[in-house]
Amino acid sequence: MARTKNRGIEEKPATPQITRWKPGKYIRLSKEDMNKGKENDSNSVINQNALLDDFCNQHIDEFESAPQSYVDDGFTGTDTNREDFQRLLSDIYAKKINCVIVKDLSRLSRNYTDAGSLIENLFVQMNVRFISLAEGIDSYLNPDSISNLIVPITNVINDNFCYQTSKKIRQVFDYKRRNGEFIGGFAAYGYMKDPKDKNALIIDEEAAEVVKNIYAWFLDGMSKNALVHKLNSYGVLCPSEYKRSKGLNYQNPSSSEKSLWSAKTVSDILKNRLYVGDMVQGRQRVKSYKIHTQEQVPENEWYIVENTHKPIIERTIFEKVQELLKRDTRTAPQQKKLYLFSGFLRCADCGKSMSRSQVKGTVYYFCRTYKDQSKTACTKHAMKHNRLEAAVLYAIQQQVYIAVHYSNTLEYINTAPLQKSQSIRIEALIEAKEKERTKIMRYKQSIYQDWKDGEITHSDYRHMSGDYERQIAALGEVLDNLHAERTELQNSINAESPCLVLFKKFENIDKLTREVLIELVDHIKVHENGNISVKFKFVDQLRRIMEYIEINTQSEAV
Repeated sequence: MARTKNRGIEEKPATPQITRWKPGKYIRLSKEDMNKGKENDSNSVINQNALLDDFCNQHIDEFESAPQSYVDDGFTGTDTNREDFQRLLSDIYAKKINCVIVKDLSRLSRNYTDAGSLIENLFVQMNVRFISLAEGIDSYLNPDSISNLIVPITNVINDNFCYQTSKKIRQVFDYKRRNGEFIGGFAAYGYMKDPKDKNALIIDEEAAEVVKNIYAWFLDGMSKNALVHKLNSYGVLCPSEYKRSKGLNYQNPSSSEKSLWSAKTVSDILKNRLYVGDMVQGRQRVKSYKIHTQEQVPENEWYIVENTHKPIIERTIFEKVQELLKRDTRTAPQQKKLYLFSGFLRCADCGKSMSRSQVKGTVYYFCRTYKDQSKTACTKHAMKHNRLEAAVLYAIQQQVYIAVHYSNTLEYINTAPLQKSQSIRIEALIEAKEKERTKIMRYKQSIYQDWKDGEITHSDYRHMSGDYERQIAALGEVLDNLHAERTELQNSINAESPCLVLFKKFENIDKLTREVLIELVDHIKVHENGNISVKFKFVDQLRRIMEYIEINTQSEAV
């Protein structure tokens, strides 16, 4: 059957479907914006919110409901890990929001790649209408506006703005670090920021007492784990809890809800040079202005400025602690204090540390290699504790006796009119070298006249002159060293030399303690034949003192 035409009947146009949007206002203000004050009032949270509300009121017919607000106050635009921004994305995925409105593109993100991915990919895929008032972007009314060059160019400018800002901030921070100014958000445990100068530190007396106790207990032989148990059992607040108890908004990401002292916390305090008055900064840094993950910085790149604030710990005590931390000072189970010789004993043959064992109430020391690895790699080197203790005590008593003798002899030498504060050997050497240099300088002057008189050629003159100059330079270097050694001897070789004072401190020693070992002994070697050798600290200083005494006593005898 033939199809007939519908003549004279007009078709009604389809009714256009009106889209009503579920809007979300996104507002962001960075710390840098907040620091700009009145110059950046237009970017304040209040003004952004008023501007977006005005726009929504003018287009109220386009929206299904009142706009939801998402505000990140004090967050950088280079990182998408912002609380309300993530909440906005969650609501988009849950289809609670399908229209995002911002004041300008930089509020959404200052990261070029993140901004492009959101606007050109995610929002398009999720059918989200995106409106940026400053740039006149509306992905629904004007789809071409998000493809316009203005969007990527603006995002690049916003990204570069962050790079330049980050660069300037780093330069300012580095300048302050080099000058020893504190730039951290929170002072280290034991200190607080000076109320009159936020870049200076003052001692927090309450926490400083805990720091002093930690150092004293550690030097007394307590292990780090024993220190942790003692602090926690006494109810001493750990650094993060202590700061919060003082009203500081301090958050430690690695701590639990109720933080306690840990071995790492104690170890960090024992290693921190800040407690001797040195400012140490720049131990961590962010990977880049976009990636805010912290990474460790090599120690040779740290900013260290000495004596910038009042110390809590004396430098000599700090140095003793650092030496102990390098030793093998593990404790046996159920022990709170370290053994007397922990970290000091070595096998004289293989160099490994000695192992402690107790057999039927008697304590022995054995070579660790022989005991734990192979009996063919080393021999036993066995020694009883009582015999070892007596031998070490005797060696220390002898060294103390020698040091006291040195001190008395120096007092006599340095009060003698002709010998006071000088070394005859060095004076004689200086005199001889100066005469030799003067002689060579005369030779150099004479060959110049020989060349002028035609007795030698110019080529001979150049070679001879160069040789004399090299000799003069070498003698000058020798004389500089001799003068420096003479000055050092005059300033340091006396009865009050620090190493002599330290040994004299134990002049009446009759019992071996761990304090004595820490102060005087570097290490103890145990030989297979039952002998021991004790290496004392300050060996070089004692040798120089002995040489000084020998030279001056011999010259006096002459």
